[in-house]
Amino acid sequence: MHTITQFRLILSVSLVVVLTLGAGCRSRQPGAGRGGDHDDIFDPMNLDGTYALGPRGDFGQPITDVQFQNVSFGYDSFQIPPAERRKIETVADYLLANPGTTVLIDGHCDERGSREYNLSLGEHRALAVRAVLISLGVSGDRIHTRSFGSEQPLDPRSNEEAWARNRRGEFSLFRQ
Repeated sequence: MHTITQFRLILSVSLVVVLTLGAGCRSRQPGAGRGGDHDDIFDPMNLDGTYALGPRGDFGQPITDVQFQNVSFGYDSFQIPPAERRKIETVADYLLANPGTTVLIDGHCDERGSREYNLSLGEHRALAVRAVLISLGVSGDRIHTRSFGSEQPLDPRSNEEAWARNRRGEFSLFRQ
């Protein structure tokens, strides 16, 4: 039992070191890579002050005639898969063309994991999407986030297909 605990500690410390060193190896310029180049994957471990959260509260008048596809996430991850980036670019294009509009990003998880863990993971997913929107030129004060963890599943079943549908970021639009 003691050996397993030591192994987990060493593995955790190693992971933190690798992530920290990896985050420092790459610089990001907001708006870079917009030309369809998906090699510029967002690095959530390397956020600067431009990604600060805006105030929470009343989001404004809901816009219900425009909807966007959900961003899907892998199991136990808040990394945005390259195939999902186009969905975020579509939202950015809309927001840039409609300056009086704000977006709320809801982070969701599947049912596996504790309530606290899933709330945290859902928030990280929403923040990852938010950071990509900012990197595409959307002002951070127009982007709000929240997490529902596993509390609002799209599919209530307990199988791989349902879990994949429930790991998502959802967009809601508002007029200020």
